[in-house]
Amino acid sequence: MAWTLHHAHRWDVSVPEAIRIQEQLAPLVREEPLPAAPTLVAGVDMSVRQQRVQAAVVVLRLPDLTVVDQAIWRGPVDFPYVPGLLSFREVPAVIAALERLQARPDVILADAQGRAHPRRLGLASHLGVLLDLPTVGVAKSRLVGTHEPPGPEKGATAPLFHGEELVGMVVRTRASVRPVFVSVGHRITLDQAVALTLACTTRYRLPEPTRLAHLASRRAAGPNQEA
Repeated sequence: MAWTLHHAHRWDVSVPEAIRIQEQLAPLVREEPLPAAPTLVAGVDMSVRQQRVQAAVVVLRLPDLTVVDQAIWRGPVDFPYVPGLLSFREVPAVIAALERLQARPDVILADAQGRAHPRRLGLASHLGVLLDLPTVGVAKSRLVGTHEPPGPEKGATAPLFHGEELVGMVVRTRASVRPVFVSVGHRITLDQAVALTLACTTRYRLPEPTRLAHLASRRAAGPNQEA
């Protein structure tokens, strides 16, 4: 499946140029309601081993979370490991994996940050702006910001602030288990991003789309990959 890239740019850039690209793209991120209730939700996950990246995409149908499509792409990594710039290592691989799908998702959940990023352009936002598609960042750990602990029950939330700006929500997806960090990637509201994350979560900490993509990516990568 071919995807049209909006605001396309080079990937083989220096670290300062990558930061400039993020600063140029960040204002293009839109927080807005979904145009319709999503039917197909894709989870994406990436892993890197010995300068090769594996990107996995798994597409599930709501509300029963049936897997309808999946794809994996492997290739070289040209950009160095720099915290805050992981999208320059991984987004090209994600796009290549998406192009192997037959089913076009309505929304993408990424095991990554969205606006909860120092420059408000984590991988989920970078991907969303390039594809002009609703995206959500569902990260396993915090990159920026401060928060109070959410309640212990499933569905409990706490706002994530970076300075005075609300950049995400800390979400308890399973009772008394470590929360995840949900932020807007592109073209979705924060409330919808949280609701979709919970709708895609069953008995595990991670929502099913990213959990299954995580498993597929790790199987493709083998041992000793970067987290």
